[in-house]
Amino acid sequence: MHLDRSIAETDPADGLLRALIAERGLGPGDRLPPERDLIEMLGVGRTALRRALDQMEREGLIWRHVGKGTFLTAGTTREGGRAQQPVSVSALARRTTPVKMMQARLAVEPAIAREAAINASADAMDRIEAARRAAHDAPDWRAYEAADDRFHRAVAEAADNLPLLAIFDQLNSIRRSVTWGTVQRSQSAPPRDHSSFAEHDRILETIRARDAEGAQTAMRTHLRSVSGRLFGG
Repeated sequence: MHLDRSIAETDPADGLLRALIAERGLGPGDRLPPERDLIEMLGVGRTALRRALDQMEREGLIWRHVGKGTFLTAGTTREGGRAQQPVSVSALARRTTPVKMMQARLAVEPAIAREAAINASADAMDRIEAARRAAHDAPDWRAYEAADDRFHRAVAEAADNLPLLAIFDQLNSIRRSVTWGTVQRSQSAPPRDHSSFAEHDRILETIRARDAEGAQTAMRTHLRSVSGRLFGG
């Protein structure tokens, strides 16, 4: 294999990975080889490869599906694996307000929850439950936010619909980049009566009960509650 190593910039693994994508002519929807194969192909370590994959995910160029692999998004071209779309994730984030971000989530995630109630496997429900429990037991806000992120992605995975999961991941990439400002919190960890706990419980209950309309409503109620806490009203 003769990769164009001139593509590498500050991180050689990142450049080599993008060069591999270009050499193979991979494009939107294509799946990357497994990590163990990429390590051998690129001649890099696991840590360096995962750092490169994380960077591409932050840029919205790839998305990951548990048990199915890593796929290229519409932001990746066959001419080098770099984003060539008119508006990149970072550009969208700069032009998106937190309120608009919540409106986008309200338009998409209730529909995803509805599909999850219809299609979720037992394993998918177990992943939602594990994330729900981790959020409830989080020792601080940082751990809670990480678990909350896993909870919402687990619901998206449970929908068993790759295009919907790709849309969720794209929105999530934008959400992470939007400047939310400083959230004032009076406690170091979520209080025991934090409203999201009961809302997460309801989302899981309706998905487990195969209640599609109930799951859609539960997710919408949850996101409106989050919006109310963040922005008032």
